[in-house]
Amino acid sequence: MIRPHRSHSLWYAFLLHRLSGIGLALFLPIHFYMLALALTDPAQLDGFLAFTDLLIVKCAEFGLVFLLAVHMFGGLRLMALEFLPWSPRQKTYAATAVALAFFISTSFFLQAM
Repeated sequence: MIRPHRSHSLWYAFLLHRLSGIGLALFLPIHFYMLALALTDPAQLDGFLAFTDLLIVKCAEFGLVFLLAVHMFGGLRLMALEFLPWSPRQKTYAATAVALAFFISTSFFLQAM
């Protein structure tokens, strides 16, 4: 049986914010490794940068930018919940956060192509 609060759309917004944070945390070690390569082994970094021209990597970048944007806009929505009075439009704010994240990540993806 699903608990009543887990069928609420704002619970899904919380879950998306939490999962995007976990996804970004899993990406950070790879990011720091690439930064270390830039400082210590530029030849190996050039090989990796050639790998990033593949379509599958560009699609993964789309996912990463989407996670980043969802996490940012979801965090802004949560901060608004903390500092602003509660309103019945919270579902609209959550949907707007996802829509803005999708717009930003899609424009990034189209520019990368």
